[in-house]
Amino acid sequence: MKGCHSTNTKPALSASRSKGSFRLTGEAVRSRSAMFHRHYSRRLKIPSFMHDSTEKITRRTALTRAGLAAGAALAGTASTLAAETQPKPSPMAGDRFVFCLNTATLRGYKLNLLGELELAAKAGYQAIEPWVDKIHQHAAEGGSLSDLGKQIRDLGLTVESAIGFPEWIVDDEARRAKGMEQAKRDMDAVAQIGGKRLACPPAGATKDPVLDRQKIVDRYRAVLELGDKMGVVPELEIWGFSKNLHHLSDAMAVALETKHPKACVLADVFHLYKGGSGFDGLRLCSGEALPLIHMNDYPGEPGPDEIDDAFRIFPGDGVAPFNSILKTLHANSARTVLSLELFNHEYWKRDSLLIARTGLEKMQAVVAKALA
Repeated sequence: MKGCHSTNTKPALSASRSKGSFRLTGEAVRSRSAMFHRHYSRRLKIPSFMHDSTEKITRRTALTRAGLAAGAALAGTASTLAAETQPKPSPMAGDRFVFCLNTATLRGYKLNLLGELELAAKAGYQAIEPWVDKIHQHAAEGGSLSDLGKQIRDLGLTVESAIGFPEWIVDDEARRAKGMEQAKRDMDAVAQIGGKRLACPPAGATKDPVLDRQKIVDRYRAVLELGDKMGVVPELEIWGFSKNLHHLSDAMAVALETKHPKACVLADVFHLYKGGSGFDGLRLCSGEALPLIHMNDYPGEPGPDEIDDAFRIFPGDGVAPFNSILKTLHANSARTVLSLELFNHEYWKRDSLLIARTGLEKMQAVVAKALA
């Protein structure tokens, strides 16, 4: 790995619970957003910052309470929204970082793809990270993807990455063949809109068995070679809850062993915490090894074993060590893409533009603080 120093139809969802934690099954990994709608009906012990230590309540109630804090954080941004002025880019934006919006952050508003793109531009982002199901939906409804790419460029945005879930990693040969076909369709769609990369998480292999690493290496290299033909780079994505590729070291080792010049890793602040990777290992990756990182934060409780994606909050509102993270990325001398990825249902009760702008301003604030 060069530069490393060491769907129209919503898919079915199934979930399992172990020691109070939520984990995706092979079916569920096809849609992160579907996961969050389902697990809201679960009950679990809510962290102490939300309620008395002896009280047990539903997640919906807990997140309603958490929403009070979110509302306080958002209140300071309301005047910005009313003024209808775009926030000024951070001085670091053109130097070391690109501020990007992963459209998972907007899933709860049920906007079409054009609506998401226009909102990202209006909020002041430089780049977008759409989900491929929305791209395919746009094409299925008669939209031209090449025209869409032009619209994206006209909005002043770049497509730094896209989110897909092809089952490229699984042992079952028939499923893997279908996964590779899906990866090809996804890459074609991403390429047509001018996209650069496609996320490749361990979809379909989040539970036992733990796969032999050489198998993962060979299968990721096959996706990389497909990407060479399609003009899109597949990013090896870490999922902290998964049995496979849950740790930064796992992904880095696989990427290195492919001996492919475009092998790279997609990290996520939440997943680095959830999977126990920590953040010190980021210093071993150059910008080519880690071109993009998903930005979010998490509270001090619950711990990694119990926390799930619904606890993701704006950068700077939790306990993630952003000073260290961003100084490390800055030192890696790369124009790293910081892509905001949240799944917070309480945020979705607020105005969509307010949420998008708040997310950008929060990212700009942690960057400014880290590099002051």
